[in-house]
Amino acid sequence: MARNIQSLERAAAMLRLLAGGERRLGLSDIASSLGLAKGTAHGILRTLQQEGFVEQDDVSGRYQLGAELLRLGTTYLDIHELRARALVWTDDLARSSGESVYLGVLHQQGVLIVHHVFRPDDSRQVLEIGAMQPLHSTALGKVLSAYDPVAHSEALEADRKPFTDRTTCDLDAFENILDITRARGYAADVEETWEGVASVAAPIHDRRRMPVGAVGITGAVERLCNDGELRPDLIAAVRDCARAVSRDLGAGRF
Repeated sequence: MARNIQSLERAAAMLRLLAGGERRLGLSDIASSLGLAKGTAHGILRTLQQEGFVEQDDVSGRYQLGAELLRLGTTYLDIHELRARALVWTDDLARSSGESVYLGVLHQQGVLIVHHVFRPDDSRQVLEIGAMQPLHSTALGKVLSAYDPVAHSEALEADRKPFTDRTTCDLDAFENILDITRARGYAADVEETWEGVASVAAPIHDRRRMPVGAVGITGAVERLCNDGELRPDLIAAVRDCARAVSRDLGAGRF
């Protein structure tokens, strides 16, 4: 059985102590509460402070939880709420389109799949929650890059490698695709990431009208396209789903 890392256990205990006790605690209070030597406690606190998880008051010298924890917590809550709000609508989209539905968010220069609804048939499928997709070639990634400034910057900095002979890697051409995406409100991927596979995705916004994710369908080119172009009914269905989730998140009408 693998052994736990003691320093991480102590850091976690320290964060729980700061979260559950008084607003600010001194070094002696923290050390005695956790049964640690002051030097050990101070070393852990200094590391947590450098990472933004703990802050020290300049006047009293006492410690409290830092802003980085709030940011991480908010990110988790945003993703959790996004997925919860999207459940019904993504199920409906899978039924109406007959295709797999994916919900994605920006994560580490890529798209993290946070929800996946299987194609409603008897075919064998693999759950892809937790999988990563590229920003520059997938429909989900293009939508995030078009609407989210952070995703846009990360897509430009990332290695835009070709997956097929249709993948757009050139910077100017990629920027043109993002302009088209913003103009029409959805993004397409027709064999740009996987041979024989097409997808279409649209942006999801929150109550601040900020882009928080994207929803899309993926399937075989012969089912999603007619004469090489995405079917208008599927595009409309994806955009309707994105608008419905956005409304549930408080974004109002788009």
